[in-house]
Amino acid sequence: MSEWLPWRPALAELIGTFGLVFAGTGAITIDAYTGGTVGHIGIALTFGLIVMAMIYAVGHISGAHINPAVTLAFAVAQHFPLKHVPVYLVAQIAGGVLASLTLRGMFGTSGALGTTLPRGSDGQSFVLEIVLTGFLMFVIMAVATDVRAVGQAAAIAIGGTVGLEALFAGPISGASMNPARSLAPALVSGTWESQWLYLAGPVIGAVVGALLYRVVRGDELHWKGLEDAV
Repeated sequence: MSEWLPWRPALAELIGTFGLVFAGTGAITIDAYTGGTVGHIGIALTFGLIVMAMIYAVGHISGAHINPAVTLAFAVAQHFPLKHVPVYLVAQIAGGVLASLTLRGMFGTSGALGTTLPRGSDGQSFVLEIVLTGFLMFVIMAVATDVRAVGQAAAIAIGGTVGLEALFAGPISGASMNPARSLAPALVSGTWESQWLYLAGPVIGAVVGALLYRVVRGDELHWKGLEDAV
């Protein structure tokens, strides 16, 4: 049973995603609640720093995916067992929802609890989310699956990428790159406008980024080998 249901890694994913949503969307919520004291740069830094912290905290336990798109992309790229994908997805979404519920209990629905909403057209933000998550996943693949890469500095590389992309793209799409990060505040605040693009965009981008890194690295994908991953 423990082999089939990795409850310790799943708990680590729940905690890690809770931390990401609580701090990241919490920065947006508190910024709105206090009339802009956190600011765009502060919000972007918060997202980058909390991702970095959670990777150091739970990366050795669960891999610190803390993102359904990352989990799905790892599975497609044959770096994660397919049978564990549903457990990770449930844990990540549960962690995000618990964080949003906690924020709502403290601040009401201020700032829509950090729900991601496009400033321009849906198509514009959809493309941005694909590209942003593609680059993020490309970096994750490099530092998490390639022994020639930076090793223990993986958290800095990944957190830095999240912060960088939030800095320049946040004002347009919100720079979600994470379905759990977007779904949780949308669900708890009841804000559903354009949420489809924050579910589909990151998943598409992450899968493309993961497969692109495998091509660049020179790997060959053997799809029948997916049976070995389960």
